Amino acid sequence: MIETKTISSVMPQELTSCGLPLDMATEHIGTLRRSDDIADDFPALRDRMQHDGYLYLPGYLDRELVLEARRDIFTQLAAEGYLHPGTALMDGVAGLERKNGLRPDIAKASAPLQELLYAGRIMAFYRGFLDGEPLHFDYTWLRAVSPGNGTPPHGDSVFMNRGTRKLYTGWTPLGDVSYEEGGLIVLEGSHKLDRIRNNYGNKDVDAYCSNRPDGPEYASGEKWWGGWLSKNPTHLRERLGGRWLTHEFRAGDLLTFTMNTVHGSLDNHSDRIRLSCDFRYQFASEEVDERWVGENPVGHGPGGKRGKIC
Repeated sequence: MIETKTISSVMPQELTSCGLPLDMATEHIGTLRRSDDIADDFPALRDRMQHDGYLYLPGYLDRELVLEARRDIFTQLAAEGYLHPGTALMDGVAGLERKNGLRPDIAKASAPLQELLYAGRIMAFYRGFLDGEPLHFDYTWLRAVSPGNGTPPHGDSVFMNRGTRKLYTGWTPLGDVSYEEGGLIVLEGSHKLDRIRNNYGNKDVDAYCSNRPDGPEYASGEKWWGGWLSKNPTHLRERLGGRWLTHEFRAGDLLTFTMNTVHGSLDNHSDRIRLSCDFRYQFASEEVDERWVGENPVGHGPGGKRGKIC
C-alpha cells in the first residue's frame, strides 16, 4: 500500500502554475473552504455551492477503494513505460520520458475506478445534492500528470455546454497530493462573474466558422482553441479579482464545482506522476451533451465539431 505522505496545512512560501509564480500575499491566495462539517446536510451544501462555487469534502470517499484504483491504473501505466523502472508501483515515480496522459480508455477498463466514481457513496452524494436522479457522463477524464507545468485556468462550460447547464464537475486525487505535486486551484468567486457566465462560458471549443478559409482545418481538428482563459494565473487573478484557493489533498477527498468556476492546477515539482480523475454529474431528466455519452464518446474529435456561419 502507498505510504501516507505528510500533509501540512501550512502553505509554502512559493507556489507556481503554468511555470509562473503565484502571488503569495494572503489577500491573493488561500486554502479551500472545507465542507465536511455539513457533508450530510444537502440543503446547506446547495447553499454553499451557490455562494462559493465549489464544495471541498476531505475524506468523503473510500480511501481503500481509491488506492485500489490507483494500483490498478499504475499497473497498466507501468506496462506502458510511464513509471521509472525499479521503483515501487504505488509511488508512481515518473519514467525518464515523463509522458502526460489523458486516459479514458484505462478509466473505462478499471473496475475499481468505475465503482469509485459511478456507484455507492458518490452516486448517493449527487442524488442528494441534486435532489433528483443523477446521470454521469460515460467519458472519464483520467489524468496521469508527470513533473512539469500545470493546467492553465479555464471554466468547464466551454468544453461541455451543449446539454444542461446544471452540470457539475467532480475531481478526486487517486493518491495523496502534496503542494509539491500540485493539486487543483480554484479562483474564488469566479462562478458569479458576468464575463465568465455570459461571455466566455457560452463559447464552445468545438464550434468553428465553416465559411472561413481555415474552417476545414478546425473541422478536422488540425486547428483548435484550447479553451484556456490565460496561461498566466497571476495576471488572470488581477483582472478577475478574488483569490486562488488550493490545498494539499489526500486519497478519498472529493472536490466538486460548477461549470463557471474558474480553475487550473499547480505545477508538479516532484518526481512522481500526479494521478487524478475528473467526471461530470447532472440531472438524468435534462439534456446531455452528446460528445460525452455512449459506448465510445466522440469527445473533442472530428465527430464533435460543429460548424456555423460567422
